[in-house]
Amino acid sequence: MSSWELFEEGALEFHCSARGDTVVTAEAHRRRAFWHILLFAAGLLVLTGISAGSVYLVNKARDDSKWVLHTIEVENQVNTLLLEVRRAESSARGFLLTQGPDFQSDHERAVAAIIPALDKLTRQIGDSPAQREAIEKLSAAIEVRLGQFAREMDSIKQGRPDDAKALVREAAAGTTTTTITNLANAMIREEERLFRLRSVNADRSQTLAASLTGIGSGLVVVLALISIWLMRRSARIRDEAETRLRDANLNLEAVVDERTADLREANNEIQRFAYIVSHDLRSPLVNIMGFTSELEELGGDIFRRVSSLTHVPADGPPLASGEITLEGPDKQLSEDFSEALGFIKSSIAKMDRLISAILNLTREGRREFQPEKIDIREFVEAIVSTLAHQAVEAQAEIHIEPLPDIVSDRLALEQIFSNLIDNAIKYLKNGVPGEIRIRGRTKLGYAIFEISDNGRGIDARDHQRIFDLFRRAGTQDKPGQGIGLAHVRALVRRLGGTMSVSSELNAGSTFTITLPVAWNASTRKTDR
Repeated sequence: MSSWELFEEGALEFHCSARGDTVVTAEAHRRRAFWHILLFAAGLLVLTGISAGSVYLVNKARDDSKWVLHTIEVENQVNTLLLEVRRAESSARGFLLTQGPDFQSDHERAVAAIIPALDKLTRQIGDSPAQREAIEKLSAAIEVRLGQFAREMDSIKQGRPDDAKALVREAAAGTTTTTITNLANAMIREEERLFRLRSVNADRSQTLAASLTGIGSGLVVVLALISIWLMRRSARIRDEAETRLRDANLNLEAVVDERTADLREANNEIQRFAYIVSHDLRSPLVNIMGFTSELEELGGDIFRRVSSLTHVPADGPPLASGEITLEGPDKQLSEDFSEALGFIKSSIAKMDRLISAILNLTREGRREFQPEKIDIREFVEAIVSTLAHQAVEAQAEIHIEPLPDIVSDRLALEQIFSNLIDNAIKYLKNGVPGEIRIRGRTKLGYAIFEISDNGRGIDARDHQRIFDLFRRAGTQDKPGQGIGLAHVRALVRRLGGTMSVSSELNAGSTFTITLPVAWNASTRKTDR
């Protein structure tokens, strides 16, 4: 485990120690958020209610005012109609007395205006059943009076003034004019009643609209005051939290510095211990290898003597030197002995490779990285050329797509790409032409490299296992110690990056590496 991983564990422990405060803070934050949302909802509801109520009351007040105005217009129209009737009567009498043309023309204009005025009044009072009944009676009376006007004027024009005077006296003695006057006055009284009623309704609507506006304004002011109070309270709480956070950060920095120093020292001690252990293991391993060789030679001598003792003829010459002829149990014993020595030698070779790998890891952990500008495409092409013979044997084609240049450690990158490309070639499917692609792009200051293949793939359960030391996945038909990918991931982390794999069985694999475009020693603390 690298010192960065140990540091992360230490930071996790530190945060866990303050878990109680964090839970309380989160709970208080949730409560404040709840009240803010509730206040916002209440304000929205109040504004919606005020808006809807105001729109309704304003429309109602407008309608009531319209009906008040309509009542005044009807009353004015009744008076206009009554005025035209009276003007027709007075002009007719003036024409009868003087036979002047002015009175005649004035009478004709008045009579001509009566019917339009009556039609307009009929249209205006269509909303009132009582007024409709009255207008029917009024229309009948006016029609009668217009007939009388016509007979009077015809008598005068024909030179029969006495007949005209008789018609005037007859009309005066009749009830037509009185009926017209009474009906008109009744209609005016009805409109006055409607005027009072509609005025009251209009005043009530305006009063309600004003009251609603006042109440709504008051509620808005109250909500605004509550909002201001909550904002000031939240600001005060935030300031207190920031103060506590600054204090916690100061303490955290001190704890982190102390823990980092301890972790770096522990990591250095682990690396020294691993180096010493792996180095000291070599001594007994060399002795075992030497004694195994001697034991192999000694076994050969022993079995030759056994063979010479069991196969010497009674009267013949001895067997030639080095010739072993064994039968039965002796032959089986010789084969078992050779097989046991073979197991020992293969185990010694495997242990030697593991010790060498551990030594390489410890040396790499102590090495100082040297950042430099690297042409990644040229760099990868050089690595691919060194693996060209392996690719030809595996019938694989390696395609290098555009790759971004970065600043990083050349030796570490060489080990990263060499391991991944070598694995891509090594674990292709037998009998299937291999296709390996290397591509890259940049995003937010990081270079993202992908090495994909169409090989045998990796089971989803083994995606994390392949990055563990001495752990391998799938069929173990290729040489290896299970160190390569663990070493690659450690190097990627030291370079301030991340590494992941996407793969399915029999569907190929894609290893993704994310590295800083411009890495330096301050990008991430290295393990020393």
